[in-house]
Formats: sequence, C-alpha cells, structure tokens
Amino acid sequence: MKNLTSRLHLSNQAVFTSKEIALFWDEPNPNNLKNKINYYIRTGTLRSLRRGLYVLAGKSYSPFEVANRIYAPSYVSLETVLAQEGVIFQFDERIYSLTYQTRELIVDGKKYIYRKISNDILTNPIGLKSWGSYWMASKERAFLDSLHLDGQHHFDHLDNMDWGLCRKILPIYHNNSLNKRFETYVKH
Repeated sequence: MKNLTSRLHLSNQAVFTSKEIALFWDEPNPNNLKNKINYYIRTGTLRSLRRGLYVLAGKSYSPFEVANRIYAPSYVSLETVLAQEGVIFQFDERIYSLTYQTRELIVDGKKYIYRKISNDILTNPIGLKSWGSYWMASKERAFLDSLHLDGQHHFDHLDNMDWGLCRKILPIYHNNSLNKRFETYVKH
C-alpha cells in the first residue's frame, strides 16, 4: 500500500479530491477507495480537509489550490487577485473564486467565497494563468470580472493596468454596459 501514497507525493499537487485519488491509485471501486482513504487518514498519511477533499499530511498547500479543488472548473479572482496585485488596498483574508455557483465555505479555518459566472466566461482561458496546481486571473481579468459582477467598484491603484490586455479580454463578457463602464475607468 505504501506505493499508493508515493504516487500522490510524485504529483505537483498537495490537495486531492477523492476522484483524483481514484485516478492516481487506479481504483474504480468506490468502497475500496473509501477504505483505502480512511486507512491513510487513520495512519496519518492523509488529512481530510472536508468531505471528498484531502491533503498529504505534513505537506504545505496553497489555499488557492484548495479553492480550485472544491469546485471545478474555477479560478481565483476578484478581491483576492486585486489585493495581491495592489489594485485595491483593503486586505481581505477570504479567497474569492469564480465558478458555476455561488457558495461560501470554511475549510481548514479559511473562508472561501465562490461567485457564479456564466460557463462561457468561466471556461475561457484568456487572462488566466496556471500556477501548476491552480488557476488564477490576471489583475486585468480580475478587474473586468469585478466590473462585470458588481458594476461600479472602487479601485485604489489602476496605474499599472494593461489596458490593451483588458481590451482583449473584454469581448468574452458580451456585455455592452460593461464596455461603457470599462471606458470610464480607462479615462481616469
């Protein structure tokens, strides 16, 4: 059984869904999978973050990776990216992601907020970057996501915004009022 967890250690992930573990372990039987996962939790090799979501014990993980594993497809965006990039100055520990539904969860003491966005926007990769084990919006995509979902918004620092990239991303929203709102920010 030891080689089962070594397969997980060899991946570039620290956080796994039960479906991902089934693929790594080539275990099609749900009962066998559940028994094996429970065994590794009891022996301290795996730790359950929530039902169906596990982390290798002792291995550090990114909360962004957790955010992408809870709901897939999803990507980290909005206030999380805007604060990290210095576009807004208000610090917020919560992790904001976009996916196919709206939810708020607490996992391992951290709050995750999911906002619903249409599938054609969610699955469009323009302005998104893969960090190996999770997806995150560029500051331009997060800026436009925020305008699209919330309408008017206060931004503290737009000087480093790549307006050309914003214009390339803008058509994925299919929203004329968003286009007009966007132009008001470009003029400032």
